Amino acid sequence: MNQLKIIGGGFGRTGTLSLKVALEALGFAPCHHMYEVYQHMETLFPRWEAVAAGTPSDWTSIFSNYQATVDWPACNFYAELMQTYPDANVLLSVRDPEQWYESTRVTLYDGTRQLVAADEPMTRRFGEMVNKIVWQDTFDDRFEDKAYAISVFNRHIEAVKRNVPAEKLLVYNVKEGWAPLCAFLGVPVPDQPFPHLNDRASIQKEMDKATGASVAV
Repeated sequence: MNQLKIIGGGFGRTGTLSLKVALEALGFAPCHHMYEVYQHMETLFPRWEAVAAGTPSDWTSIFSNYQATVDWPACNFYAELMQTYPDANVLLSVRDPEQWYESTRVTLYDGTRQLVAADEPMTRRFGEMVNKIVWQDTFDDRFEDKAYAISVFNRHIEAVKRNVPAEKLLVYNVKEGWAPLCAFLGVPVPDQPFPHLNDRASIQKEMDKATGASVAV
C-alpha cells in the first residue's frame, strides 16, 4: 500500500495533467487525477460518486494505490487529506485567473455538459459526479458568471496559502519547470524536458471519445 506524499491543492486547468506526468517521472507514481477516476470506472469511480453524494469519505481506501494527487476532485478536499496524511506536502498549482477561466470554460465546463447528456449510463454518471463536486459544490452552479468563478478561484488559492504551513507548501506554475518542483520535493532535476500536456484539442478529443460526440472547440 502506498502512502500519499503529495496533495495537489490547485484547481483543474492549472497544468495538473502536466504535473501528474512530472510527478510520476520524479518517482511519485502513480499520481491521482480526474483521468484516473475515468480510467477506473469499476473501482475508483464509485468511491468518488459516494463522496459526491455526501457519504463520509474513506480517504485511505481511495488513495491506497497512490503516492500523489492533483486536479479535481481531490483538490477540493486538500484540508481533509492533510488530516489523513499529515506528513504529506501540498502542491498548489496556479495560473493567470483570466486564462484559467477561459480554458476551463471551453474544456471542462462544456465537456461536463457533453458527459451528462451522453447515451451511455456510466458516462452520464461520471458527468453527474463531476457536475456535483466541481460545478455545484465549488462554484455554486454559477460558473458561467465569470467574475464569480474567478473570485472562487482566487479565494481557494488564498485559503490554501492560509491553511497550509509555509514549510509544507509550494505555490507553483508549471511554466517554472523542474527546478522549484524538484527543490521542494528534494529530488534531482531529471535529464528530460518538463512535460506540457492537456491542450484544448486533446481534451475535446477525449470528451468526444467518451460521448461519441464530435463538437469542435
